[in-house]
Amino acid sequence: MSQVFSFSGNDDFYPGGRIYPNPKEPCLFLSLGRSVDYFPLQKRSRVSVPFDINREWFDEPKQKTSIESLPDECLFEILRRLPVGQDRSVCASVSKRWLMLLSSICENEICSNGSTQDDNVVVDDAEGLSNEGYLSRSLEGKKATDVRLAAIAVGTASRGGLGKLTIRGSNSDRGVTNVGLKAIAHGCPSLKVFSVFDVATIDDEGLIEIASGCHKLEKLDLCKCPNISDKTLIAISKKCPNLAELSIESCPNIGNEGLQAIGKLCPNLRSVSIKGCSGVGDQGVCGLMSSASYVLSKVKLESLMVSDLSLATIGHYGFQVTDLVLSGLPNVSEKGFWVMGNGRGLQKLNSITIECCQGLTDTAIEAVGKGCPNVKNFQLRKCAYLSDKGLVSFTRAALSIESLKLQECHRITQIGLFGVFFHCAAKLKVLTLISCYGIKDLDLDLPAISPSESFWSLTIRDCPGFGDANLALLGKLCPRLKHVELSGLQRVTDVGFLPLLECSETGLTTVNLSGCLNVTDRVVLSVVNSYGWTLQVLCLDGCTRVTDASMMAIAGNCPMLSDLDVSKSAITDTGIAALARGNQISLEILSFSGCVSVSDKSIPAFKKLGQSLAGLNIKRCSAISNRGVSKLQEHLWTCDILY
Repeated sequence: MSQVFSFSGNDDFYPGGRIYPNPKEPCLFLSLGRSVDYFPLQKRSRVSVPFDINREWFDEPKQKTSIESLPDECLFEILRRLPVGQDRSVCASVSKRWLMLLSSICENEICSNGSTQDDNVVVDDAEGLSNEGYLSRSLEGKKATDVRLAAIAVGTASRGGLGKLTIRGSNSDRGVTNVGLKAIAHGCPSLKVFSVFDVATIDDEGLIEIASGCHKLEKLDLCKCPNISDKTLIAISKKCPNLAELSIESCPNIGNEGLQAIGKLCPNLRSVSIKGCSGVGDQGVCGLMSSASYVLSKVKLESLMVSDLSLATIGHYGFQVTDLVLSGLPNVSEKGFWVMGNGRGLQKLNSITIECCQGLTDTAIEAVGKGCPNVKNFQLRKCAYLSDKGLVSFTRAALSIESLKLQECHRITQIGLFGVFFHCAAKLKVLTLISCYGIKDLDLDLPAISPSESFWSLTIRDCPGFGDANLALLGKLCPRLKHVELSGLQRVTDVGFLPLLECSETGLTTVNLSGCLNVTDRVVLSVVNSYGWTLQVLCLDGCTRVTDASMMAIAGNCPMLSDLDVSKSAITDTGIAALARGNQISLEILSFSGCVSVSDKSIPAFKKLGQSLAGLNIKRCSAISNRGVSKLQEHLWTCDILY
């Protein structure tokens, strides 16, 4: 530092030596300024100009003011004065902040006082449209976020109004929360249908906002929403009097209190579905049924811990019930079904489905048949204690049965099957048997049964004991068949199927023989020659004994055929070429999956068939190369090709 103070020489601050005798004295050094002016300066003094606050080059740069600097309260007052329409949508695209502020503005907070007369007309028209609810929106997975819900709330107001909203799943990082639901509640008063599936990030707060803002709500679906409780249903019941359909699934915090409130305060309630809600018991079901007995027409109870009391209440108060589903009710016994049938309240019941209920015995089903004399559609699934006796007793009591479906009812045999025809032949139209292992070919002397003139649809799927004998008997009873599905019946051969075709007096429209390994070209030729002009759907998937001969017959006799499936058959390029030469003007769906003998030689035939095709399945056709697939994709650009 001393060297600095004793600096001298040609580069001194001034010529002619030192100014002060002792330059190290601080006070003298610091006093150097404008007063020392008796010698010419060689360099500009760093402090020669006094500080001037008005000089521009000393001023700090001024910050540019922006509307973004306004607090939310002020910006809210500005945005709520925008007219409903494009202006609001444009402003919403400025930033996320503006979007969320706009979405928080309720309909009654929109101010239009500053608008001209023309503007007012536009606003009124837009509001009128928003009340209709023409639009439908669906958010799934990663697209389900609060920002998207806010955009929907702002953007749909002037475009017809949001009428239906579905939220399925949720974004793991920025999922739907109560903020997004509040935006919908504020901006979509026209919402009528609201469905939420598998969203764990919302709770009662958001749904209560929906109830407060969407008074026109008619349908509510809640599935796998663990944080939704009775508070939501109570709010819905108080503020949404138009609610007509309610579906609740896997919501453990919803219980009896919410259902009771819905029953008392929703006079338009027509449909209720409750599944897997551990909090729901007899108190909730009984309260709902007794309060809504004069409007409720559809009831579904599945996987609930209710008892016989609930079924007794349904049988007593179900005056208007037309559709009833009872599934997975382990605590319901034979007594519950018996009391429900004898309650005599289900006189209008049209359709009933009973699944996985151990309490459905022969005595119980007979009582149900007597108590529901007008039932037309009846479905039974996994009823282990139901036998032929109960089924025949039911059909004897319920003479209006038109459609009967039995699935995994293994105690039902050939006797029960033909007993149904004996009692219901006059009105029975549809019979479906799925995985009923008790039905087998038996050499029995059955009583004379009149043919059914109304029966038109027969479906027998995966019943390993069902064979030619039963099929031939059914053929005699069903002369008016149009729809035939025999899937996975390895015991059915040409011997059983041909008599069924010979007895048919009307044209078949649908024939499905998938998995019938013993069916040959003989059956296909018979079907095509007899009913080619009415046949629309033909499925021969897995019929390994069907060859090109069938394809040649189809090509010349089935102009109305729209869906042909010959997957895993013995079809080759020759058969496809023959089909392409035919007049297949209606063919839309064509499947050759697993036909290993189909190769690139069929590409020209596929191109020709592709003029009408909407879908082509060539999966596991190992002889078709990638180059061949590329040619098909290039030529059949309007066809959905699976390869």
